[in-house]
Amino acid sequence: MQYHIIWCPKFRFSVLKGNVDVALKKILQKICNDYGYLIKALEVMPDHIHIFVDVPQTVAPCGVVSTLKSISAIELFKAFPQLKQFYAKCGALWSRGYFVSTVGHISEATVIKYIKEQKNHDKSRIQ
Repeated sequence: MQYHIIWCPKFRFSVLKGNVDVALKKILQKICNDYGYLIKALEVMPDHIHIFVDVPQTVAPCGVVSTLKSISAIELFKAFPQLKQFYAKCGALWSRGYFVSTVGHISEATVIKYIKEQKNHDKSRIQ
């Protein structure tokens, strides 16, 4: 199964930039490798993440999201203690919600193109 997943940091704060962006990409890649998921496209924006993954059919979409969000939060808090301190009052890095869509009604190439264009779209919106 192929899923396009989007989720945000708590309160949609723009904390996923600089070294956090780079580290998060590596963390997500490691999680996917460990769980047998294949990343087709990944983009980390300052205030949200887009990931397009190919996962075994036996894994529910909520399980994929839960795995990615929980392990990545633990690893980011270890790597960036200032993030843990920043989110200490609410106790969570990621917001509860997420978006997930299967890729079937649109082509895989369309989803990959959309995710890759997110950085450029975000920059043009700010300017």
